[in-house]
Amino acid sequence: MTTWTDHTADRPISLTAPSGIDRAAHHRLDEAWLAAAWSHPTTRCFVVSGGQVLIDETPDGRTELVMTPSFEAPLTEAHRYFLGIDDDGVSYFALQKDALPGRIDQSARAAGLREAGLLLSARDTGLMVHAVGLENWQRTHRFCSRCGERTVIAAAGHIRRCPACGAEHYPRTDPAVIMAVTDEDDRILLGRQVHWPEGRFSTLAGFVEPGESIEQAVRREVFEEAGITVGQVEYVASQPWPFPSSLMLGFMARATTTDVEVDGDEIHEARWFSREELRVAFEAGEVLPPYGISIAARLIELWYGKPLPTRSFV
Repeated sequence: MTTWTDHTADRPISLTAPSGIDRAAHHRLDEAWLAAAWSHPTTRCFVVSGGQVLIDETPDGRTELVMTPSFEAPLTEAHRYFLGIDDDGVSYFALQKDALPGRIDQSARAAGLREAGLLLSARDTGLMVHAVGLENWQRTHRFCSRCGERTVIAAAGHIRRCPACGAEHYPRTDPAVIMAVTDEDDRILLGRQVHWPEGRFSTLAGFVEPGESIEQAVRREVFEEAGITVGQVEYVASQPWPFPSSLMLGFMARATTTDVEVDGDEIHEARWFSREELRVAFEAGEVLPPYGISIAARLIELWYGKPLPTRSFV
């Protein structure tokens, strides 16, 4: 496998820009330090619920996470997650609740990552990605996979321990490959999943299986979904994708065959596009571009040579 050399380009991939937050993992098991950090007047926190947070617009037109000092935070003990420290020494926590708090001024609104990831600063996006990933894992892994006992939260939200058998469970991250496949004529292969609306096309993707390298996963997924054989595989970049717990590994892949035969189970339709064909399809509304937050959009852009048309998160 080789590495694609243009992955820094002009625009960072969404959710991956440096956040300026040190996760300070060495503090997660220090209860005295965590208590002091939580009670410090500069500490800030925000609520996460069902993958959403509150965001608000500032007078100068920016969008920010709605955060409060810790002493004004909703009461919670078990579901308080330490996210890290910024360059000014400010500590950040996320609070997992069953519902987002109301706002007296009514200006804030709930938003998920698909919207907020395009609007927030790198700092706020990094904090939100971390919090949403922890919340997703915490909500779905409450019981020990060894003995079935209910587990308890430890390490400021980053471990669940079993009081019965002593097992420790860590946040789950599922590696998935996502690839822009091109042929010798420099066309790109885009597919439409069976449950997607008409016209929505994107790159192919799939999970890495046990005992499989990421290069093998790229070749297997492309062949399974579209009947295309892949040769050279070039790594581009990765992107956290907590929907609910994936890490997307992005690639450019070169096809050695071109006859498309979709599986019909995952992929309903797959087509080769030249740049001109894709431009015409975009302009006619025949093809909808991927969401701008997705690494899929950036992979297509690397081949296309310019930004794709913008697309709403809804």
